Amino acid sequence: MSTERAVLDAHYMARALELARKGLYSTHPNPRVGCVIVRDGRIVGEGWHVRAGEPHAEVHALREAGELARGACAYVTLEPCSHHGRTPPCAEALVNAGVSRVVAAMQDPNPQVAGNGLKRLADAGIEVASGVLEAEARALNPGFLKRMEHRLPFVRVKLAMSLDGRTAMASGESQWITGPAARSAVQRLRARSSVVLTSAASVIADNARMTVRGDELGLDPETTALALARPPLRVLIDGRLRLPLDAPFFQAGAALVVTAAEDDPRYAAAGHQLLRIPGENGQVDLRQLLVELARRDINEVLVEAGPGLAGAFARLGLIDEYQLFIAGRFLGSTARPLLDWPLARMSEAPALKIIEMRAVGDDWRVTAVPAPAPGV
Repeated sequence: MSTERAVLDAHYMARALELARKGLYSTHPNPRVGCVIVRDGRIVGEGWHVRAGEPHAEVHALREAGELARGACAYVTLEPCSHHGRTPPCAEALVNAGVSRVVAAMQDPNPQVAGNGLKRLADAGIEVASGVLEAEARALNPGFLKRMEHRLPFVRVKLAMSLDGRTAMASGESQWITGPAARSAVQRLRARSSVVLTSAASVIADNARMTVRGDELGLDPETTALALARPPLRVLIDGRLRLPLDAPFFQAGAALVVTAAEDDPRYAAAGHQLLRIPGENGQVDLRQLLVELARRDINEVLVEAGPGLAGAFARLGLIDEYQLFIAGRFLGSTARPLLDWPLARMSEAPALKIIEMRAVGDDWRVTAVPAPAPGV
């Protein structure tokens, strides 16, 4: 491939990724995908996948291009699908439209596609290429990719703390450690997630509802409407079913309650679902819970909980990403720690790789991931 073509491919794929990001809050359980159609050095069609069950990005772009799609090049952030789902296969639509070349950022790991879409295009005489801005494309859909490749959702843990690493006073008081800008960022994390997961202890301590609040998202009206139309499933881990059904959490809408206790028909009668996944010592089996959530097409899980549940996820190695919000204040030595994770030696201390650090209002936001083991 010539340098000029590589530069143009990257340029147009970057635009396709920009379009795909429009679906950040709405495509669940589908991936976020964008498409750009270029003919004679000019964009003639653009599209992005809005929500599951509706046309995919390629279809929107082809509709906008019309007859100008014939002989054009299509840039897609994910390999065009080749199977009949709720919508017809996009690979077939591209063939019928007469495009001459298709560039995909990456292959689709979905076993129903997995190279078949590109093969269908190649068999029809269309030039195909993939791997353009693949890292950026993968970063846009971490949950979908992990579910397809590992049969588990992507787990993101949000933690708010003081400069001395504390999350709440000894009494449990924690509202508010961080400021409005940080809380708005957390709302956007909720809105992009498939599931917001918390514990009974956290809900009781904060009288929390764990909902997405449109007025705090800080998004434009169209994107806010899309986010509110697809709220995340609220999942409550309540091993002993101690949160009363008249609590504000339950009044805020249907929820999935995960427990180690016996079934209680009152939850179904109140419009909630009860899922029993008992583990050791009367606790919920968190690993098995994630397996079950993946079976239910859950891509991204946001854990918002205190040091107990967050620490349990950390100890089990189930966290893919930490979202740490740090406030410029001290809570003191008697305040509660960030994670309930007793470590005896420095050699036991897990290392994190900081991906990004930025100011959010008067606070700081740190994005970190578990560092790979030495030699990996």
